[in-house]
This record gives sequence, C-alpha cells and structure tokens, in this order.
Amino acid sequence: MASVILRLQSVKQRTGLSRSSIYLWIAKGQFPAPVSLGARAVGWVESEVDEWIARRIADSRKKP
Repeated sequence: MASVILRLQSVKQRTGLSRSSIYLWIAKGQFPAPVSLGARAVGWVESEVDEWIARRIADSRKKP
C-alpha cells in the first residue's frame, strides 16, 4: 500500500485548522506529527490525518 504525504496547505484544507492550531495540537499530542521530507520540508501521512478526522467526527457524535 502506497502512502500519500500531504503538505501543510492540504492538511489545513482537510481539517479546517490554521497552521498555528495544527502545531499546537501536535505539541499536545493530539494531532499526527509530521514526517521530515528534507532539510526544510515536512508533510503528514494522509491516512493518519484521515484517521484523526474520523475520530473527531466520532467523538462529536457521542451522546453524553
């Protein structure tokens, strides 16, 4: 199975989060960490971002 790497702009569009929010959630351990693509480039594994989105949806649908 091939993994797709998303750059920041794609992650922002998929999640609706800002850059600062993404990095804040990463620091709290609540969002997938990026992978290094080079000296000054990072990306996110698409399947990890998709899983995070699915968990957020599931959590929002839980009844109290």
